[in-house]
Amino acid sequence: MDQKPNTPLAERLRPQKLEHYLGQEQLVGPGAVIRQMISSGKVSSFILWGPPGVGKTTLARIIANQLDRPFYTLSAVHSGVKDVRETIDKAKKIQFFDKPNPILFIDEIHRFNKSQQDSLLGAVENGTITLIGATTENPSFEIISPLLSRCQVYILKPLEKKDLLALLDMAITTDFYLKKLKITVKEDEAILRLSGGDARKLLNILELLVSASDSETITITNDSVVETVQQNLALYDKNGEQHYDIISAFIKSIRSSDPNAAVYWLARMVEGGEDPKFIARRLVILAAEDIGLANPNALLLATNCFQAVNMIGWPESRIILSEIAIYLATSPKSNSAYMAIKDAQKLVQQTGDLPVPLLLRNAPTKLMKEIGYGKEYKYAHDYQGNFIDMECLPEEIKGKQLYKPGENAREVEAKQLIKKLWKGKYG
Repeated sequence: MDQKPNTPLAERLRPQKLEHYLGQEQLVGPGAVIRQMISSGKVSSFILWGPPGVGKTTLARIIANQLDRPFYTLSAVHSGVKDVRETIDKAKKIQFFDKPNPILFIDEIHRFNKSQQDSLLGAVENGTITLIGATTENPSFEIISPLLSRCQVYILKPLEKKDLLALLDMAITTDFYLKKLKITVKEDEAILRLSGGDARKLLNILELLVSASDSETITITNDSVVETVQQNLALYDKNGEQHYDIISAFIKSIRSSDPNAAVYWLARMVEGGEDPKFIARRLVILAAEDIGLANPNALLLATNCFQAVNMIGWPESRIILSEIAIYLATSPKSNSAYMAIKDAQKLVQQTGDLPVPLLLRNAPTKLMKEIGYGKEYKYAHDYQGNFIDMECLPEEIKGKQLYKPGENAREVEAKQLIKKLWKGKYG
């Protein structure tokens, strides 16, 4: 741990060994994939995907330290193709000294454009470097397919309450500066809530509380945390901690049918230079999840919005995003499609792989026809109203209602149709 007094607390507490690393048991716990990599001494290229402050950079550094690998780091925000090629050249020179191939860590790799990502391909493929990328965005959207196919993707989760409390205690009791003070955690709800599973944010809040106090005796309460944080709110920074807070406020404003708040939070992102594609993607998700069948056109318009901003970019995209944000905010809301697939998945997890009823099975061969595949299937279009009462669920769950229409004009109509066709079987 760094003991320099001017070093930020989060950096001072950055662990150097895996046993000091908090959280991500699914990756570093006993028998987990990254722990096994370190134990075997063999590490392949991979991408760490997760929100800020969950240990992506720290994990990459620990791997390099414990395997005694040369460690190069680039930020996709500040580095270009030239920087990538220079780093790869350094790695090639090391090969002449029969040293293990270095690890190249690229923070925010999703911000690399196609040509920058292309420049990595050869070195990753021939083993000149082992690439570890870190991203807060879905790699399948932002990483080119040839590079993605050469890397595993590991998902990091927000830190749990127990991890954050352990980190808080570690900071207070082991940091060379903080342990000289008398810090008492009387209440922890606010500091945990405002950190949102982000270790860096938690430590930044703690550091703010300490710097705001004139006394060596500091008592942490919910009120003191909220007051201190509100007094120190920074401007929106697309690379910083408010990135997820602002997009969350934007989405929740639309979900709450408040177009004024939606446009305000959109303006905050516009002024901060946020990636318009990031905003548009979230609108596509919201259109399906929160508006859904109450207004199916919402998904079409949100998808067109994504395509439009992908072609145009700033500053004109702000108009398109504003139009769609207002449209979605003023649309009727329904999460029935979201709840239906959620309940269906839960049912599948509970009941397993139930057999497909014979009447629904395809029968491309004579033998399949002979044993009854498709025998009792009834083609709906052969019947009046293009409907026939035929059970399509497995026997064990027949009659199970998963889609429950919402109380909006379009779905009330759908509910009436279902009731009429199925004669009360569903709902």
